[in-house]
Amino acid sequence: MFKRVKVKKGDLVVVTTGDSKGKQGRVVEVNRDNDRVVVEGVNLVKKHRKPSAQNPQGGIESIAAGINISNVKVVDAKGNATRIGRRRNADGKLERFSKKSGETLK
Repeated sequence: MFKRVKVKKGDLVVVTTGDSKGKQGRVVEVNRDNDRVVVEGVNLVKKHRKPSAQNPQGGIESIAAGINISNVKVVDAKGNATRIGRRRNADGKLERFSKKSGETLK
């Protein structure tokens, strides 16, 4: 059984703790098994690559590593870091909303 997480792929999030505190980025991947998210441009680590057919030069490249899902908050339309809730809209469908401003998130 998977845990329900409030952060989705493509959300704009801000990091609340750690070395990358205050940085914003888009969520690239959500791993619900380990409670981790990969955020674009945040928590960069160096990866040593051997030469291959796709990369004949090889070398060192920076890639984004996972960060615990509890260390990020979603940014709403007003630019505020907020918690996420779920409610039914007028059509009876579930929608996500900002608990700080009450606005619907897309």
